[in-house]
Amino acid sequence: MNDLTTTVNQIAEREQMFQTDRNAPVITGAEILVCTLIKQGVDTIFGFPGGSVIPIYDVLYDTKEIKHVLVRHEQGATHAADGYARATGKTGVVIVTSGPGASNTVTGIATAFMDSIPIVVFSGQVASSYIGKESFQEADIMGITRSITKHNFQIKSVDDVESVVKKAFFIARTGRPGPVVVDLPVDVMRAKTSFRPDTSEVSIAGYNPFTISDMESITQAAEIISKSKRPVIYAGGGIINSGAGQELRKLAEKMNSPVTTTLLGIGSFPENHPLSLGMLGMHGTWYANNAVTKADLLIAIGARFDDRVTGKISEFAPDAKIIHMDIDPSCINRNVKSSLALVGDAKNIMRKLTPIVSRCDSDEWIEKINKWKKEHPVYKEIKTSRGASAQKVIKTISQMTSRNTIIATDVGQNQMWTALHYTFTIPRTIITSGGLGTMGFGLPASIGAAIGMPERNVVAIIGDGGFQMTSAELATAVHYKVPVTIVLLNNGYLGMVRQWQQLFYKKRYASTEIGSSNPDFIKLAESYGAKAVRVDDIESFKSAFKKAVDDDSPFLIEVIIEREENVFPMVPAGESIIAMIEEE
Repeated sequence: MNDLTTTVNQIAEREQMFQTDRNAPVITGAEILVCTLIKQGVDTIFGFPGGSVIPIYDVLYDTKEIKHVLVRHEQGATHAADGYARATGKTGVVIVTSGPGASNTVTGIATAFMDSIPIVVFSGQVASSYIGKESFQEADIMGITRSITKHNFQIKSVDDVESVVKKAFFIARTGRPGPVVVDLPVDVMRAKTSFRPDTSEVSIAGYNPFTISDMESITQAAEIISKSKRPVIYAGGGIINSGAGQELRKLAEKMNSPVTTTLLGIGSFPENHPLSLGMLGMHGTWYANNAVTKADLLIAIGARFDDRVTGKISEFAPDAKIIHMDIDPSCINRNVKSSLALVGDAKNIMRKLTPIVSRCDSDEWIEKINKWKKEHPVYKEIKTSRGASAQKVIKTISQMTSRNTIIATDVGQNQMWTALHYTFTIPRTIITSGGLGTMGFGLPASIGAAIGMPERNVVAIIGDGGFQMTSAELATAVHYKVPVTIVLLNNGYLGMVRQWQQLFYKKRYASTEIGSSNPDFIKLAESYGAKAVRVDDIESFKSAFKKAVDDDSPFLIEVIIEREENVFPMVPAGESIIAMIEEE
């Protein structure tokens, strides 16, 4: 077998032979890396080549098992991998070069970290002997990303490539998911060693994620639930990560408890269900915020009580006993003190809890909430003078799309209008940056989602400000013929900041008016080879949207919207979540 050629494809095909042959083939670190990625089930990589990762790209050139998507900026690669991971439930993968290539991924890594999204970023690095010497295109990506990753590695030896890569994927997708960075010195990628794939399970000393809480605590939770008359379930992104949507619905129906979700928890519970309260928090529904405030029991599942949900903490759920379920013990009692903690995987806990819970005496509570829903509807018609109503556009999209359509948003007003006025009914259908609030996320994330789920329609809802941060990724969408429909809401402002300036700073619109310097978005899209159309009323939008969704290529619809339309309800920063502004 000494004459065995060493391409990664032949390695994969002859793995059984390697397991029995004593003379393992001698191959490069780059070939080991790609072979291990195939073994991890990687089918797509988002990346941008450079000098220190040429050995890896040379191997990928002959690799049919993995599709490489060439983005136009490394930040776009991380957002695309993030969108891919959120839509598919798999781990997103990024490869970039050293120095600026690696540092350009920081915003995307931080986005994934804040939202608990599993991605693995492979960063090229200068040769080992040049590290720490201010070499050309050297950056300490380990130090830079230490606070925004679950873990990071720098591979020192070609013999460690496989084991480190396997650990990286294991850490990224187990426990509370998150990003992992693997730094790859170019000399390690070029170095050769004998290689036989390791089929053993990954074991990392000191890393043992909780998966199931003890039965005694679960029984105690059931006893607390049985005494509740005003329960509320508060569901976060952990439900999505756990794949526990069905378990959540069964628990809510068994308890007869209303359910409110965080931004990242949207889709975990069908919003057309009678027990749905929609989203809570700063831009949550009136009835969700009031239900939480007046509840006698709050069951938080896979949520971390962030400030956009709690508002003024001293006035958050003041009369409620709090049961907190989370896989990350560091989240327990960090922001809000719980009465009972259940540390473990949400699906596992609910599967043990639901059979032993009793139906709450909550009929009167549900009746009161239904009355609130009628008295304080989220959607209210507004008069427009210049363009279409943004909330009407979102509502129209919701009415014209199927329940499994994937909606990716950017950040700002477009994001909150989508969260409030699009009816999400199944998990993994909203792709949005929650914790970091990253403008520019929407377009590349929608591309990643569409590549990961080619059988689904994908719609990106974006503002004119955020779109310009990553608009170059239109080239990626066109190059790979990604059939994403881009709805660009153009009000000529950095809308959410302008809204705050209007409401709290006497309309002093400091540096938020961008309409006078915006490009012609239609010409911009067409210059990349995308189809595009501009509309300013709902009927024209309906016609354009149908055409775009039916198209098999990227299609941008620029919607001229009312310039000073605001997102309501809204809770002023630092106030109680029941101190809501409902309209102008």
